[in-house]
Amino acid sequence: MERIVLFGAFLWLCSCEVNGFQYVFVRHGKDLHLDVEKSVVLDKKTDFFWKFNETNNVAKCAFNNDPVVFDKYEGRAVLFRQNYSLLLKNVQHSDSGDYTAFMVSNEDQKVAEYKIIVQDAVSPVDLTVDSVSGSSDSCNLTVTCSTVDSQISSIFTCVAQNCSQVEENSLKTPDYYSSLIVYLHGDFIICNHSNNVSWTDSKTKPYCETRTVSSVNIIIAAASGLCGFIFIIVIICIVAKRKRRNQENQLYEAAQEHPPGQTRNENVPGDASSLSPTSTYALVEFHPKTESTKSKKIPQPETVYAQVTRATRPRVTAQQTELENISSINSQG
Repeated sequence: MERIVLFGAFLWLCSCEVNGFQYVFVRHGKDLHLDVEKSVVLDKKTDFFWKFNETNNVAKCAFNNDPVVFDKYEGRAVLFRQNYSLLLKNVQHSDSGDYTAFMVSNEDQKVAEYKIIVQDAVSPVDLTVDSVSGSSDSCNLTVTCSTVDSQISSIFTCVAQNCSQVEENSLKTPDYYSSLIVYLHGDFIICNHSNNVSWTDSKTKPYCETRTVSSVNIIIAAASGLCGFIFIIVIICIVAKRKRRNQENQLYEAAQEHPPGQTRNENVPGDASSLSPTSTYALVEFHPKTESTKSKKIPQPETVYAQVTRATRPRVTAQQTELENISSINSQG
C-alpha cells in the first residue's frame, strides 16, 4: 500500500512546476486545455503567441484583431480572446512536448510553460498463481502479474490464512510514467497497473491448498472407486453366468447318459447282469369288517408292503453255451 502512496506523491510532483514547466498528462484522443496564469495586456506593438517546442507556432492574437490558428493546427486548436487560453482537440502522441505562451514585443516574455505528455490507457493485467509450496497451514505462494510490455513476480508467505509479502522481482520494467505493482490488501492479492490517465487491476485470494485442486482430487477418487465397483460387479456376473452354464451342460450330459425311467443301477436287457435277483413289492389291502357306522367310526384302510424274492436264474456263460451246442451235434451224429 505504501507503494501506491509513493507513486501518488510522484504524480503530484509531476503535476507541479519543474524547472519552470508544469507537467500535464493527457489521455490519447482527449482534448487538452492550457491556461495563461499571468496577466496579458496587448497593444499595437505587442502580440500574443502559443508555440510548440519554441519553434512551431500554434496560434496568435494581435491587438484588436481576432485570434489566428496556423495551418498545421487549423481545425484542431482554438485560442480564446477572453483569457488567451488554448484548446487542443483530439491530442495525438506527436502532440507530446513543450507548449509556451509568449508576449512578443521588443523582448519576448513567457507567460505560461507546459510539458505535455500524451498517454494511452493502461493495458489489462493478468494475475496468476504460479506455485504453492508447503502444507495446508503454512505455505509460500509465487504470483506473477503481467501486461503486454511489463511483468513482475512476487512471493507471499501465508500462515493460518494470514499472509505477508516476502519478495518482489521485476521481470520486465514498465515505462517511466506508468506503474505495475503487486500488494496484499485485506484477503486479496492485488496486481495494479496504472499511469497518470487510467488504471486497472486484478485480484485473487491466497490459498495454501487451492480449492480447485482439492475438488479435482475428490472427483478423480470418486470416479476411480465407481469404475472399480462396476468392474467387480461385471466380473461377478460373468463368473456366475459361466458357472450356471457349466451346471446346465453337466445335467444335460447326465440326462443323455441315463434316459428317463432307468436308474444308474438298472442294467440293459440282454446283459448277463440282468439275471441277478431282483426285489418286487406288492401292495395288499385289508378290507375292514362291516360294522354299524352309528356305533363305531370307520377305520382307515391299512397298507402293508410284502417283499417277494424272485428265484435267481443260473448265469450261463458263452463258453458253456458253446460246449452244449457241440455236445448236441455229436449226439445227433
